[in-house]
Amino acid sequence: MNDEPDAAPLAEQAERQSGSSAPFYDGSSPGARVMAVANQKGGVGKTTTAVNLGAALADLGHRVLIVDLDPQGNASTGLGIDPRNFDVSMYDVLLHDVALEDCIEATSIKNLFLAPSTLDLAGAEIELVPALSREYRLRRAISAAKEDFDYIFIDCPPSLGLITLNALSAATEVLVPIQCEYYALEGVSQLTRNVELVRSNLNPTLRVSTIVLTMYDARTKLADAVVAEVRSHFGEIVCNNVIPRTVRISEAPSFGEPITVHDPTSRGAIAYRELAKEVSGVAS
Repeated sequence: MNDEPDAAPLAEQAERQSGSSAPFYDGSSPGARVMAVANQKGGVGKTTTAVNLGAALADLGHRVLIVDLDPQGNASTGLGIDPRNFDVSMYDVLLHDVALEDCIEATSIKNLFLAPSTLDLAGAEIELVPALSREYRLRRAISAAKEDFDYIFIDCPPSLGLITLNALSAATEVLVPIQCEYYALEGVSQLTRNVELVRSNLNPTLRVSTIVLTMYDARTKLADAVVAEVRSHFGEIVCNNVIPRTVRISEAPSFGEPITVHDPTSRGAIAYRELAKEVSGVAS
């Protein structure tokens, strides 16, 4: 079921704006791989994947930026960043043309940086409606900073509104976490439809490049059935490494740490490190 009735009109509105003169990224300029971590369905591990995959890539020596676009700010708190301790957030980048570099905070992990969110971002969906070039605000901000990083992960809210549309316009790739549970593909069809509309009219370099299976429980036949269904449906873009459902992964955010720091030898930490190698093309 689609819980966001305005998602299709937003995408169709983007389709009508195909004559826009906004510059398109053609994939030839240097800089980071910009990946929107998105899934319309909540609770599938978007933030968990953005934080832990980012941390694992940073451990491999890559400079990584996580852009927290969720008003709940879970990526920020999950990396030990208190939203009350700074004055500038992604809200100011989107609405007040603040430079992204002025928003970036260092984390406790070498090579890992965060552009934090605050609750102010909750009002951005409405405030962006009358804004000039509203779909391209994040793209402009990221384009000025992406040469400083190897990977930029945009943690999207569980919706298909203007904030997510900004993320899809700014990214070149979409990473979709899918949980190994019943209704696993719920919401994904709407997301892929909107990705195609954005790709056709706002961002021709955008593609769904990576699908990560999360919350895998080897004790259930259902998990294996979901894995088989997703691999059959999406083919080669589904990562070989699957993220297990573990208590340690779930509790790590409460300590403000990624799983690779909270429990480096746990199954979850090992899984995300292997996923990082796969995403970056490093042989295991």
